[in-house]
Amino acid sequence: MAILVPLAGYLIVDYYGKNVVPVPAYFIPERVDTITKNGQVTYDTVFHQIKDFEMTNQLGQKVSLKDMEGKVLLVDFFFTSCPSICPTLTKNLRKIQSAYVKNDSLLQILSFSVDPVRDSVDKLRKYAYDYQINPDNWWLLTGDKKEIYDLARHEFFVSVTEGDGGPDDFVHTEKLVLIDKNKNIRGYYDGLDSNAVVRCARDIATLHLAKDRHRPGFVQFLKKLFSGN
Repeated sequence: MAILVPLAGYLIVDYYGKNVVPVPAYFIPERVDTITKNGQVTYDTVFHQIKDFEMTNQLGQKVSLKDMEGKVLLVDFFFTSCPSICPTLTKNLRKIQSAYVKNDSLLQILSFSVDPVRDSVDKLRKYAYDYQINPDNWWLLTGDKKEIYDLARHEFFVSVTEGDGGPDDFVHTEKLVLIDKNKNIRGYYDGLDSNAVVRCARDIATLHLAKDRHRPGFVQFLKKLFSGN
């Protein structure tokens, strides 16, 4: 029930609320730029924007960021034979997916395999079946190991150690990374912490509302509805 509350809040505010929803202060900016113009000082918050990539999902499809336009992304790193943190991580992500099952156009979950040599499409498909993962908005991804590890370290920043993506290199993390519709990193969550997972589910809805600044409020919506325009 705790996971479903954020989604219910989203639906209520989306159709009956204000145009602009404040973004939580704990969302993480890459930097804040100081801008001086005509003697006026303003500040521009800049978030890290991830670069595009191409991977193969559990359905054998080649996918990239272009296939996820308009969606908030939730990213994690796992591998199918992981006996420790990955089962719990996956089950918690499954709870978030369940909260958005009727609104899968809002969210795309991406689970990158950190063992892509062993995690073939067939293995990813079986893992998805075992954990009842709906492929409509959750892709398990495999691809070139060096590219995946470069993304983990230098785009999603889930590892502080350096490496070359070679046979002996390994990245293992419980972090979930939240990405807004402009492909900017907005926050990190402990995927093993139930409270953090609930907060993440709530923030997914918040990001959609915060970015949809042109939707009319409920009164304007009714006027438009009954005017026939």
